[in-house]
Amino acid sequence: MCVALIGGMDRLERNYISEAEKMGIDLKVYTKSETGIASKVRNVDAVVIFTNKVSHKAKKEVMNIAKLRNIPVFMYHSCGICTLRDCLTCLRATHRQSA
Repeated sequence: MCVALIGGMDRLERNYISEAEKMGIDLKVYTKSETGIASKVRNVDAVVIFTNKVSHKAKKEVMNIAKLRNIPVFMYHSCGICTLRDCLTCLRATHRQSA
């Protein structure tokens, strides 16, 4: 399972990836607004957006591509490790049920 994380804190990027690896999830982290971010999240299974640490432009761009590709989007205001862990646990459970 591949998940894109949009937003969050640069200093926690390594921790985000480490938590995802513990759960067997490939996590792509984009903490800064990047050119062509939509093309980078085009083939993921789900998108997590930390809304307090992301630009409106990046959020809008990701939401548009997710809607076009029917990619589930999960938005959280906080951007801590525990928030990500809870979200990935929920995603993994949902993914197992649908498989």
